[in-house]
Amino acid sequence: MNVSRPLAAAGVTAAMERSRRLLEPALREAVAGLHPWSARMAGFALGWSDADGRPQTGDGGKGVRPAIVLLAAEAVGADAAAALPGAVAVELVHAFSLAHDDIIDHDERRRHRETLWKAYGPGPALLTGDALLALAVAQLATIPEAMRLLSAALTELVHGQSADMAFENRPWRGPNAVTVEEYTRMAAGKTGGLLGAAAALGVTLGGAQPEAAEAMGRMGRDLGVAFQIADDVLGIWGDPAVTGKPVHSDLRREKKTLPVLCALAAGGAAARELSAVLAAGLEDEDAVRTAARLVEEAGGRAAAGALAARHLSAALRLLDAHLPGAADLRALCESLVNRTH
Repeated sequence: MNVSRPLAAAGVTAAMERSRRLLEPALREAVAGLHPWSARMAGFALGWSDADGRPQTGDGGKGVRPAIVLLAAEAVGADAAAALPGAVAVELVHAFSLAHDDIIDHDERRRHRETLWKAYGPGPALLTGDALLALAVAQLATIPEAMRLLSAALTELVHGQSADMAFENRPWRGPNAVTVEEYTRMAAGKTGGLLGAAAALGVTLGGAQPEAAEAMGRMGRDLGVAFQIADDVLGIWGDPAVTGKPVHSDLRREKKTLPVLCALAAGGAAARELSAVLAAGLEDEDAVRTAARLVEEAGGRAAAGALAARHLSAALRLLDAHLPGAADLRALCESLVNRTH
C-alpha cells in the first residue's frame, strides 16, 4: 500500500486550513474599508455571502495563492504572519482577475453558483474587480520590494490574458495557428505570474535574499503552465458536479486550450477529423461531444498531461534547490496539478 500520497494530501489539507485561519480576518479587515455597496459585492466574490448579503460558508475557493505566500515564508524560517500582507494582496488580485475573466468569457457559473457579473451585472462586477485590485496594491504600497514583485506579476497576468484573448481570433490550423510554444508563454504569464509572485513575496517578506525570490518567480511560472494545462483538461473532461462548470465548457467556447492544440499537431486520422469538425463549428452538443472524443483519440489529452508533468517537475526542481525544507509547499504544488477540480 502506498501511504505517501494520502499523507501528503493530509498535510496539504492541514496547511491550507492553517493558511485560511490566518488569512480570513486580515482579508475581511481589508474589504471592510470599501464602500458598503462594493464591500457587499466583494463579500459575494470571496464566498462570504450570497447575492443578497446573507452570510455563507464554503464558496470562497481554495485559497491556493495566499497559502503559497505563507508556506514560502515559513520555508525560509519566518513566522507566516510576517508575510500576511502579501497573502492578502495575492488573494485580492486573484479575486479581481476572476471577476474580470468571467465577464470576458461570459461564464455564468463559478463554484456552483452565479458569477459576480451574473449576480449583479457587468458594470458593478467590473467596479468590484477594480476595488479588489486597489485594495491589493494598498497592502504592499509601503514595502517597495514587495510592490515591485506584485506590479511585475500584474503586468504578466494582463499580458497573458491579452494573449489568451487574441488566440480566439486565430485559426485552428494553418500558418497563423496558435502553437504549443505560444500557449506555454501565455500560461506562464496569465497563470504563472501570480503563482510566482506568491512564492517570491513569501520568501521576500520572510527575509530571504533576492536570489530566492527570483528563483521562486521562475518556479511559479513553470507551476503556472502545469496548473493551466490541468485546468484545460478539466475544462473539457471535468465532472460538472466537482468543477462547478458545464461539461466541455472550454470546447463549447472554442478556446485554444492545450489538449486541442496538441491533438491538432499530432497528425493522423483523428486529428484530421477533429480539424474538420472544428472548421464546421461547434454549433450543437453532438459536435462538441465529437470534438472531445477526437481530441482524446488524437492523443491531445495524453500529450497535455505529459507536458504538465514536465513543467511540474521543473518547478519542483527549483523548489527543492532553493527551499529544501518546504515539504508542505512542495505537496501543495503537486496537488495543484494532480487535481480533479
